[in-house]
Amino acid sequence: MRLLGVESRIAFAGARSGTGPATWGQSAIWDVVRRLGDDAARYNVSGGLPLDPPLPLPRLHEVVRALLRRHDSLHTTLRTLDDGRLEQVVHAGGEVELHTRACEPADVLETAYAFYHELQAIPFDAERQLPIRVGAVLAGGSVGYVILSLSHTATDGWGLRGLLADCAALCAGRALPDDERQQPLEEAAYQTSDKGRRRDAAARRSWLAKLASGPASQFPQRAGRPAAPAFPNAVLNSPALALALDRVAAGLEVNQGSVLLAAAAAAAARLGGAPDAVFQVVVNNRFLPGMAGTVNTIAQEGLLLLPDTAEDFAALVRRTFGAALSAQRHAYYDKLALNRDIAGLRAACDHSCFINDTRGLMPVLGYAKPADEPLDSARERTTLSWPLEHAPRRNTTFALDAQDAPGSLELAMTADAAVLPRPDMERFLFGIEDLVVTQALTLP
Repeated sequence: MRLLGVESRIAFAGARSGTGPATWGQSAIWDVVRRLGDDAARYNVSGGLPLDPPLPLPRLHEVVRALLRRHDSLHTTLRTLDDGRLEQVVHAGGEVELHTRACEPADVLETAYAFYHELQAIPFDAERQLPIRVGAVLAGGSVGYVILSLSHTATDGWGLRGLLADCAALCAGRALPDDERQQPLEEAAYQTSDKGRRRDAAARRSWLAKLASGPASQFPQRAGRPAAPAFPNAVLNSPALALALDRVAAGLEVNQGSVLLAAAAAAAARLGGAPDAVFQVVVNNRFLPGMAGTVNTIAQEGLLLLPDTAEDFAALVRRTFGAALSAQRHAYYDKLALNRDIAGLRAACDHSCFINDTRGLMPVLGYAKPADEPLDSARERTTLSWPLEHAPRRNTTFALDAQDAPGSLELAMTADAAVLPRPDMERFLFGIEDLVVTQALTLP
């Protein structure tokens, strides 16, 4: 196995082009990625597909060109104007990097897994570089696996899922449906219209009302401490949690995300003592008109306010479902304008805790659903690891990601160790598992 680097570039021409203001999503993620500096690559959005039968490499070039013609975000760069405004530039033509790696046919999946992580770790220059690169695993001269790695300025996880579905259809020779989807310039035009401004204003009003109602600190015993010099990252791998989430959601007739949010709220209250939970939760936003098939960065944070988390867990889960709907309803807005609104408040509640449920979005190589088994035995296989540390994150107490793992579910948590030391992070993660598994064991 050997990395061949940029073996070639896939040239395209005749695509849609134009310039206009950046969308709310583009502006928000641009602001985040610029602050991350050398760490920005971890915000890349990547996924892949096995190809059976394998595809000739020239055919993959054609598929990529078709994807570029279909989704303008794949050939869009961003630039800052002299007055500070962010503008999107949609290019009619250009070149996309193609990276390749060769292996034996029996090693395609193993090779793809390593290759995926290598491509994921390469940063993008969103001003000067098209926001997509393609990886191809070659076996016997044909493409056995294709990897698409994108800048987060081009799409989010939900957009990636749609892009991979389009890629799979094209590789299989199927025609793509001519469904409606907003391109980034069209989305920006909506956002600057009267209707778009009204939606933005309503969302920001909802945020400000919740910010006036929540606790000043969710962890008051450590409030005001300087941020730790490094933020530890803990990963709980739990087959039992994956099984229990499914069972509790079915038993209480809610979605799994509501169960997970309720457990996080109750576990945080146990640690911090604040009865009310406030989380920024990442919302798809593709339930809006014209957004269903859109490949763009549209997902944004909604604000979840959940008072009185100490009640019976089943009742808390049901109430969380309604609170989550409110957060989702008001998660499409001008984030830079919201930041100015918040800065102008005399006081705002603690909104430094983030939760992002990415399950089902970015495919995991080798992923399989957990095998059905007794929860007690599944729980014995729970592990907790501390893979790395991150640079301090501004205005963040913790960020929790729920993600797929082979036969399991992972909770990846990065936290300010000055507020949540490692023992508290451990209690928080195991607390979430305990709440959900215990509830599942009470169900028939």
